[in-house]
Amino acid sequence: MAAFVETLLDAFHERTPIRAGSLIVTVFGDAVLPRGGVLSLSSLHDIMRAFRISDTLVRTALSRLVSEGWFERWKVGRNSYYRLTEQGQEAFALATLRIYAEPSQDWRGTFDLLLLDNGQERGPLRGELSGAGYGSLSSDLLIAPAAAAGEGAFLRLSGSPADLPTARRLAERAWPLAEIEGRYRRFINTYSETLAALERGASFTDLDALLVRILLIHDYRRAVLKDPLLPAQLLPKPWAGAAARDLCGAIYKTLLPAAERWLDAHAQNDRGGLPAVDRDFGQRFAAVHPVASRQAV
Repeated sequence: MAAFVETLLDAFHERTPIRAGSLIVTVFGDAVLPRGGVLSLSSLHDIMRAFRISDTLVRTALSRLVSEGWFERWKVGRNSYYRLTEQGQEAFALATLRIYAEPSQDWRGTFDLLLLDNGQERGPLRGELSGAGYGSLSSDLLIAPAAAAGEGAFLRLSGSPADLPTARRLAERAWPLAEIEGRYRRFINTYSETLAALERGASFTDLDALLVRILLIHDYRRAVLKDPLLPAQLLPKPWAGAAARDLCGAIYKTLLPAAERWLDAHAQNDRGGLPAVDRDFGQRFAAVHPVASRQAV
């Protein structure tokens, strides 16, 4: 195993507790869904053992994910197979847009403002709107750079800030940008040496490539799903989120061919080898270029 992979695995296991279920969801969402969505338990064990996660912990995590409605399980003979349920697929489909697609930078200079109805229970609604990208100016006034919610128990308004500095101050007030940027900086600190190793031409195996690819998305997801993905005009300059995205995309696209070779050679579903990736797969990090000098062994 390549030294830079060992370093990332060591850092992963320094986190406690190890959230095997969350990592399994990343494996399926990133690597299995684009290739039919079904994976055998034995193939999953092969991947998770490489992450130094025991079969017992994997089975416990899968049992919980099935009971919570994220996965479904069936058997063919003595072999078990898993796939994300419709609920799980929908959740990762939303995450996919935020993780892999280029964020929109088109801001028309106005904010969408939602004044919540005092006569309604606002907690669930605020949570739903926050997940859609709205920030909070007060307990009953939410804001977004563009309309991202349909109808609901609120009054919709549109507001134009006096100037760009005012707009940026509103953004800093409505969203925890310093906290979000801190998540991106931690991601950069974790993976900058990985990129440097690839640029130096470090050798790695196909399995190494798959492990780093999954860890990369697992960690990037933790940062980007907390980010409202505001237009660049509203963000501090420089913004660590842009650097983190470029870093993630460069590593991902560099490792992708080798990682896919491992899946071709080793991963199985209930019909044999996994099918080819779907047509949308090639659009992941489309604007980012891989590292030119890399070696897979």
